[in-house]
Amino acid sequence: MEMTEREKYLLKPFFTNLDESVFAVTFLPPEVIGALCSRTSRAKDDLRQVFLDEFVKPFLEGPSNRYGESLKALIDFLHQYPIELIFSNPKGREFYIKWLAQFGDDSIAQMAGAHLIYTGLSQLAIKHFEDMRIGIAPIEKSTRYVDYSTKINDRYRYYSDPKLEEIGLKKEYEQVMDNLFKTYGFLLKRYLDYLKKQYPQEKESLLKTKTFDVIRKILPVATLSQISFFGNGQAFEYLINRSLDHKLKEIRWAAKRALEELNKIIPAFLRRVETEDVKQYRVYLKERGERIQKALKEIGWQSQPRPGSRLTETRVSVELLEYDPDGENKVIAGLLYSELNEPYENILQKVKSLTPENKEKILQKVLKDRKYKYYKAPRTFENAYLKFEIVMNIGAWRDLHRHRMLTHYRQRFGISHGFDIPEELKQAGLDSEYISAIKKTEGVFEKIEKIDPDLAQYCCTLAHRVRFIQYQNLRNFFWESELRTIPEGHPDYRKIEHQKIELVKKIYPLIARYLLVDMNDYDFARRMTGEKIEKKEQELKSWNIKQQ
Repeated sequence: MEMTEREKYLLKPFFTNLDESVFAVTFLPPEVIGALCSRTSRAKDDLRQVFLDEFVKPFLEGPSNRYGESLKALIDFLHQYPIELIFSNPKGREFYIKWLAQFGDDSIAQMAGAHLIYTGLSQLAIKHFEDMRIGIAPIEKSTRYVDYSTKINDRYRYYSDPKLEEIGLKKEYEQVMDNLFKTYGFLLKRYLDYLKKQYPQEKESLLKTKTFDVIRKILPVATLSQISFFGNGQAFEYLINRSLDHKLKEIRWAAKRALEELNKIIPAFLRRVETEDVKQYRVYLKERGERIQKALKEIGWQSQPRPGSRLTETRVSVELLEYDPDGENKVIAGLLYSELNEPYENILQKVKSLTPENKEKILQKVLKDRKYKYYKAPRTFENAYLKFEIVMNIGAWRDLHRHRMLTHYRQRFGISHGFDIPEELKQAGLDSEYISAIKKTEGVFEKIEKIDPDLAQYCCTLAHRVRFIQYQNLRNFFWESELRTIPEGHPDYRKIEHQKIELVKKIYPLIARYLLVDMNDYDFARRMTGEKIEKKEQELKSWNIKQQ
């Protein structure tokens, strides 16, 4: 990012650095930093450039106004009295050093936080960080709204690990990566032209969104993306600890840079990272997978891949592995519990003896006025749990991965489950180029996997399928299924949610009728306006109840 000395002067007080790919925000009001980081998903430029162009210059270079004058005065003041001095209040720092670092009172580390931004991190590293459940809030650059066909410093935006050169596969790896991005750019243009002919009445912005949706699957897991994190002190400490000794060099680097930048603004929260006890904890985290592999060898475990699993046709799979047969009764008992003065077990036994009609009366009284998905289901819905095993493409999996208030774990990214071919590309006659580019990548994947299965993951595309577990309560299921079946949702994850909904309808018929879901299929996603969607939600509530 090239800047004049004047521009550097305007930016320096607000960021921990101006020329590195990882930086933290030092001094901005909550609304401003929230607005800035929210731009991550669609911003083409570095967020520091966005801040300069949109949040500073318009007020300093525009007509004279009190805000602009105050902003200039603030910038001048912060140059005279740097943030590091202002924020390093001895009393506050000593408090955290004593009670957090020395006595381990972790709860106080949740009382303050920071914003950390990476301008180039691979999808693999991003998902490693986003595996954290709470305490951290990420927003990453979207593959649906940003063009990834352009180069930066004459290179496509993907990560190339130094180990590839050590094992003699760097050249082959970069050839197939370059080919994926070239094919991505080729298909973007060709498919957009196709859509313009098919839908001449539609806005080009809508057609571009559809094009990105379809073509993005060819992007590799190695694709570099900008991502912003907001986290409390405890969350960032854990993020760093689970990453500093990771098998992958990129993740180790990302953790080290996080520690360096955050130490400039919240050092008291991170003092334990270099203690001997925490170093041993990191060894425990690092070696867990290795110990499992050793145990498998010792017991003579024989892997048996599912026959015929490596296919290229579009195939999704949802299996309900476990559920509580008494789930509906437990939910109803929970609803009654707060209104009665009886032990839970007594209430549950009485609910079990009720007729289906009387159970339905209770549910209907509670849920009949629930109009929209943001009317959250009662907390007692958490009394029932579901465990799903799902196979779907990595691109759409990333959207479901954002639901962190559940137990989610996956297997390594790989090629054994095959990859999805968008039907839209088949219809446009563009699928052969797509398949060819992915097949070439699979050849390099197999070579790397023999040496390092973790490193090989970078060779997967977003089209390749991943197998994972979702263990969630019924309340979380309501939220996910209602959000992910809206008409403008991506068709790939809508198919998954539809399958899950059909399975839940069979086991919890009384409760499932109150789901505000859209079970229709749409040929062209994202064509409904907000007003239509609101009307549709009202219609769906009535429709779902009538269907039962």
